[in-house]
Amino acid sequence: MAQIVLFAPLIGALICGFGWRITGERAGMILTTGLLFLAAFLSWVIFLTFDGDTQQIQILRWVDSGTLTADWAIRLDRLTAVMLVVVTTVSALVHLYSFGYMAHDENWREGEPYRARFFAYLSFFTFAMLMLVTADNLLQLFFGWEGVGVASYLLIGFYYRKPSANAAAIKAFVVNRVGDFGFLLGIAALYFLVDSISFDVIFASGAELSETTLTFLWTEWNAVNLIAFLLFIGAMGKSAQLFLHTWLPDAMEGPTPVSALIHAATMVTAGVFLVARMSPIMEYADTAMLFVTAIGAFTAFFAASVGLVQNDIKRVIAYSTCSQLGFMFVAAGVGVYSVAIFHLFTHAFFKALLFLGAGSVITGMHHEQDMRNYGGLRKKFPVTFWAMMIGTLAITGVGIPLTMYGFAGFVSKDAIIESTYAAGAEYAFWILVVGAAMTSFYSWRLMFMTFWGEPRGNRKTHEHAHESPQVMTIPLIVLSVGAVLAGMVWYGPFFGSIEQVNEWFAGAIFMAEGNTVLDDAHYVPDWVKAAPFVAMLLGLALAYQFYIRRPDLPGKLAESQWPLYQFLLNKWYFDEIYDWVFVRPAKALGRFLWKKGDGTVIDGAINGLAMGVVPYLTRLAGRAQSGYIFHYVFAMVIGIAILVTWVTLSGGAQ
Repeated sequence: MAQIVLFAPLIGALICGFGWRITGERAGMILTTGLLFLAAFLSWVIFLTFDGDTQQIQILRWVDSGTLTADWAIRLDRLTAVMLVVVTTVSALVHLYSFGYMAHDENWREGEPYRARFFAYLSFFTFAMLMLVTADNLLQLFFGWEGVGVASYLLIGFYYRKPSANAAAIKAFVVNRVGDFGFLLGIAALYFLVDSISFDVIFASGAELSETTLTFLWTEWNAVNLIAFLLFIGAMGKSAQLFLHTWLPDAMEGPTPVSALIHAATMVTAGVFLVARMSPIMEYADTAMLFVTAIGAFTAFFAASVGLVQNDIKRVIAYSTCSQLGFMFVAAGVGVYSVAIFHLFTHAFFKALLFLGAGSVITGMHHEQDMRNYGGLRKKFPVTFWAMMIGTLAITGVGIPLTMYGFAGFVSKDAIIESTYAAGAEYAFWILVVGAAMTSFYSWRLMFMTFWGEPRGNRKTHEHAHESPQVMTIPLIVLSVGAVLAGMVWYGPFFGSIEQVNEWFAGAIFMAEGNTVLDDAHYVPDWVKAAPFVAMLLGLALAYQFYIRRPDLPGKLAESQWPLYQFLLNKWYFDEIYDWVFVRPAKALGRFLWKKGDGTVIDGAINGLAMGVVPYLTRLAGRAQSGYIFHYVFAMVIGIAILVTWVTLSGGAQ
């Protein structure tokens, strides 16, 4: 069954990508979508019937060189089962949604078979992600890791006629390579110390590595902390954490279904999955996990602050994704890996819902993405409105305070904030509470600017606005169910008692005996449990005041706080700083090596040799071929004289 889940998307990608001329474009689209729904159905069967015992399903013998052995095998445990459900469910719904979204895409000429290519890319991306989450060793995981990177490059740059899409695809690829270099160093360090890249061997050596030192960059390091840090660098790139986050907003250049697939449930959550998968190593790396917590907290704050002022509907949701990933890493950093996966699980539903809802609005508004040109769209998009309302209630954390009853985001986000306080990371706790308030503000800002108020912008666009077809609204309805129920239904296995969580995740997630954060989180003060809900209400009240009661206030506040507004609008100027520090020096070095190195030195030397030395030697050789016999005899006599002299002086004549 697991083999079918893994290979169904690959088969669909190959047939649709290479065989659409035989099957027809629409048949290829139907095939890929059908195979994804089959994979999703089987994934849910695995998830609901899994007995908790880790299984290793051999596919084939792969790499066997010296002590390096890496077979292609499926590691099926509870963590894998959760990720299978997340990846295949969202991917299947995105495939279905894409039938409607790509039907009248204005970026292509009539008759161009772009849909077959798009569906093939989607399925290939899903296969690569499944390779990643089912990996039984680090090489297979890295293969899926890089496969996801290649597929995201193809999908983000799908509109290759747009220079901005090409630039965004290259940016995503390059920034991820920075993180991947750290990931590779971590894999190399593990192999160097453990002499294996198999998970079973690595997981058994966590305690030993914590007492081992490793020389790196001429300095002695604690091995487990260094390895955890390097692995997290890889996770930072893939999950768009602070300093390696700049690719994520630009990735909105891809079609909206791509945004839902990459930024909701799959690619960006790979880093969280990696940290959870490597929990037997991470659990002993106290120093590295402090770094994980800090980066996660500041990412949550940074991305939420930038999301406050963005006007592109997709960019608001993109920064929201970046912020929510920060929440997940904080949970992992304080040692509650199950809670990090819990938020990953619930986030997949409500964030995919918001992205696909945004795509529905964009389609109905003739590809207008600026929220300043929306307004009053509730009646034009009734299904989309209620779906996005549910997604907003989920992401902002609406529920009954001090209980486990609420929308999906309420349950999982509160679990993270309570666990952070229980772990003693009070700075991270307050940062996350402020982040929750900002999340509420920008989420309700999006809803109010889009669906309330008077229509703004082009009047004809509003007049012709319409609800999306059923093929696009059905995925919204399905995801809405998950956004409502996922938190309450699976509260116990992810955030119940420590015994219940350990039993459910047995063999998949490791928490040391001294790690009592999960248990302590249930006994934090009531004001801590209520803090996220209060933050949500503050954000809602402020957004209501700004965009419903007094819509003139945002403009006045932006004028009075112009430097701060520009600072946030320009994303803390990270792109500009990176341009000055990295991009321009790299271009200058490239120009120098091109003009001076290649042009002057190499080309100059070759041209000088070709135009000066070679003709001169040719002329000399030509003069030696005079055609007179006495010249040749004279040359022979001189040569013999030189040869005899050399032999005599060297002692060869004795």
